[in-house]
Amino acid sequence: MSMGRLRVYLGAAPGVGKTFAMLGEGRRARERGRDVVVGLVETHGRPRTAELLQGMEVVPRRTLVHRGVSFTELDVAAVVERAPKIALIDELAHTNVPGSRNAKRWQDIDEILDAGIDVISTVNIQHLESVNDVVEQITGIPQRETVPDEVVRRAGQVELVDMSPEALRRRMAHGNVYPPEKVDAALSNYFREGNLTALRELALLWVAGKVDDQLDRYRADHGIQGTWEARERVVVALTGGPEGDTLVRRAARIAARTKGADLLAVHVTSADGLSGGDPVDLARQRDLVENLGGSYHQVLGDDIPRALLDFARGVNATQLVLGASRRGRFAQILSRGVGVETTALSGSIDVHMITHEEAKRGRRRPERAALTRKRRLAGWACAVLGMPLLTLLLAPFRDVLSLPSEILFFLCLVIGVALVGGRWPAITAAVGGSLLLNWFFTPPIGHLTIADPENLFALIVFVVVAAAVSAIVDMAARRTREAASAGADAEVLATLAGHVLRGDAALPSLLARLRETFGLTTVTLLERDGGPGHDWRIVATSGGPPCASPGVADTDVVIDENLVLAARGRLLDASDRRVLEAFAAEAAVALRHERLREAAEQAKPLAEADRMRTALLAAVSHDLRTPLASAKAAVESLSNTEIAWSAEDRAELLATAEESLVRLDRLVENLLDMSRLQAGVLGLVLQPVALEEIVPRAIDDLGPARDRIEGDVSVELPEIAADPALLERVLVNLMTNAVRHSPQEAKVLISASRHGDRVEIRVVDRGPGIPVEARERVFLPFQRLGDRDNHAGVGLGLALSRGLAEAMGGTLVPDETPGGGLTMTLSMPIAA
Repeated sequence: MSMGRLRVYLGAAPGVGKTFAMLGEGRRARERGRDVVVGLVETHGRPRTAELLQGMEVVPRRTLVHRGVSFTELDVAAVVERAPKIALIDELAHTNVPGSRNAKRWQDIDEILDAGIDVISTVNIQHLESVNDVVEQITGIPQRETVPDEVVRRAGQVELVDMSPEALRRRMAHGNVYPPEKVDAALSNYFREGNLTALRELALLWVAGKVDDQLDRYRADHGIQGTWEARERVVVALTGGPEGDTLVRRAARIAARTKGADLLAVHVTSADGLSGGDPVDLARQRDLVENLGGSYHQVLGDDIPRALLDFARGVNATQLVLGASRRGRFAQILSRGVGVETTALSGSIDVHMITHEEAKRGRRRPERAALTRKRRLAGWACAVLGMPLLTLLLAPFRDVLSLPSEILFFLCLVIGVALVGGRWPAITAAVGGSLLLNWFFTPPIGHLTIADPENLFALIVFVVVAAAVSAIVDMAARRTREAASAGADAEVLATLAGHVLRGDAALPSLLARLRETFGLTTVTLLERDGGPGHDWRIVATSGGPPCASPGVADTDVVIDENLVLAARGRLLDASDRRVLEAFAAEAAVALRHERLREAAEQAKPLAEADRMRTALLAAVSHDLRTPLASAKAAVESLSNTEIAWSAEDRAELLATAEESLVRLDRLVENLLDMSRLQAGVLGLVLQPVALEEIVPRAIDDLGPARDRIEGDVSVELPEIAADPALLERVLVNLMTNAVRHSPQEAKVLISASRHGDRVEIRVVDRGPGIPVEARERVFLPFQRLGDRDNHAGVGLGLALSRGLAEAMGGTLVPDETPGGGLTMTLSMPIAA
């Protein structure tokens, strides 16, 4: 059985028409004679979407019960058993209800695809895993339902359902996306024009990346090596020399001429892994490329022109930027050079040769002795003493041995000198050996002349072989030292990286690691006390007596004008110093992070206190004034002797005064309890409590609102461990909040059931509910959902309720009411 094909409609935001487009495609496929069923479609109350569902075959959903509430989900088994040609399944990133066949809907769809059924689905850009954090930064709202990008990328077709932000906001205002009561909140929050523009750009870029992947795959499948200029990509080649900065900026300007062009920098390293460029220059140029919005790459290759062009063709580059040759005129005569060779082989790729200040100055590579001084001295000793000694040993056998045999003995000695002392001792030994062979062993003996031309050829070969062997030994020794040095640097930097990744960024730990790595006695981080011109002070140190100033250190690294890393113990060479600079930079970052963390910790209590004070003043300004004003007006009216109040009017005024004072008393009591909770001095007495006694009392406390409560609490429930007065307060707050936000004609349901060793009490309303991303915010003190006015209470009810519940060992969790609304679930432990 072949796999089914997945087609995905991708949108920038809810309401752009993904589900509408999916249903339209399904109806067109059905008209063409295809077998199409609707596995699951969410209309979200949109009439035009619901109209498209009419006449379509819909597979019944599966019903699951979670925490006493029924939910419906996609029935995978039913879809597979029905075996249509195409299944329409909405919301690819949806998270299934616990107890479902799979945790995610995209996993359900994978099963259906495995059964050979084509699937058409929908997803919004904010649900893709790779851009989830970016969307949160843009909108300020975290998206908890995500789908791996790979799931969408492997779809046979991804179609963007696009709509301008202005058009989408008009649809929203006309009530075509959300119910009227949610439109204002949506337009002023998630659906702001700037948010929608950014989300639209994300969606377009993601689809463009998908198209690039498809184009690369097509070219690879069809063996197309040429460049297709579907999009400008500028590649700049870096040698690691000082001219790289000029080349990168020039390439960036070339790329900037075309909207959406890509900038890529590449450095070709020899196949043995040893770079020919200066690591410091390369590191700086890499930072420059990334700061300009490009990407840095490194490839291996001994043939630099071919390696460059292979990379350029691999990324479908359209332009290649090279620097003018730094070689002199004579060197360019002997070989065409990288630039000329690359241009000749470039084909359809445009090659830009950029002049710079380093052109034709030649390559300046500082030579470093390949062998230690001790080995070089030993080589010279072997060359100076070994050749005469070998001559003395072979002289008695001059009549027995032929000249080729004598040359072989001398050649063995020269190779030995090369292995011990390197190039120059070996060449000296070869020249000296040739003279000794000529004088003592080549006829006429005792003269520096050669009678037989064959002997002359043998001596020349001897010198050439000796020189070649010495050069190879010297090169091998040099590469061995370079490899060992690079390996040591890599190991040290890997240690530093691991140190950072593990979070061991504390300065003493970092300095101790540095001291151990380089075998130093003291490492000290110094800072100017008060800026330039002031004395140094010690920030952190490791090891022996610290360095009081950079002048007393053996090695110092200047981080900036106020920070210096001073090391004592031994002098470090240039390569070690580069690694030391990396440690110094990390030490500066660790110091800044440490100080920022300390400042944040110091500011956090102040900011929290200030926020609480501001919120408290803003929140209670209306709630204190309203009951006081009502009570004052009622009392003043009653005390007015000029008006003859009837008994009914008196009773009404007294009731108003009493109700206002009760509200004021409850507000003050909530504020006191909240302050006790935050101070940790709330007094509570846990004891077995029967819910059938507490719930009716809590309902009675609501006053006139009690008629809107519908209770369903069984007398068979076990007793719970709670403080009766605090539990009653929690229930009153939850029911008051539910009544306030429910429609006038709707009832608020309070129910309870046992789950294991706990009892769950649910307060269910049919109000507008709370978005998933805002559910934790409503539990903050002095916060109301939206914070748009001061007419919805002080904002302490839910915060106080959760605090009291947790103080008694319980939990308070919000959830969505099926069909719309909010369910607050209070879970309390059963009394022992």
